Amino acid sequence: MRVATQATTIIRFPALGDCCDRVSSTRNDVRLRYPLITTLLFLVRVLWASPYTLVGLLIGGIGLCFGGRVRVRGRSIEFYGGGIRWFLHRLPHGQFTLALTLGHTILGQTDAALDICRRHEAIHVAQYERWGPFMLPAYYLSSVFVWLTGRRFYRDNPFEVEANDFHGGEHGP
Repeated sequence: MRVATQATTIIRFPALGDCCDRVSSTRNDVRLRYPLITTLLFLVRVLWASPYTLVGLLIGGIGLCFGGRVRVRGRSIEFYGGGIRWFLHRLPHGQFTLALTLGHTILGQTDAALDICRRHEAIHVAQYERWGPFMLPAYYLSSVFVWLTGRRFYRDNPFEVEANDFHGGEHGP
């Protein structure tokens, strides 16, 4: 009598670091069995988020002209320092903002700030892939709704709650 065993592997998503390890059956893993379909689906997600990615690239490009730096990490393009830092400081509560995600671009205060919040921002990249051009309207409407119901507009926003919960963040008072 032959006993069939099923191998289990850990799938790593390099774009999100080790925060998104998933245990998956080798036999059922679509990405291993259908790489062409996986690639096409990835391209669709990139195109779906592209309106905001283009805005992020524009802001990042201008920031580069004023001493900013750029690097590619996983499926995100990270801009930091120089003009990017200046831009983030001009946003409401900007001095407390380590990074801001727009599509597949992440704008960060500094290199170290990006290292600290990379997992959190990677969840926002995935949210942009899911929501596409509806991401910012949905984000802002969620903030308004939670604020009108007496909760904190940023901390209690469902998009932020998802990003904080995913990497073990806390929801302080």
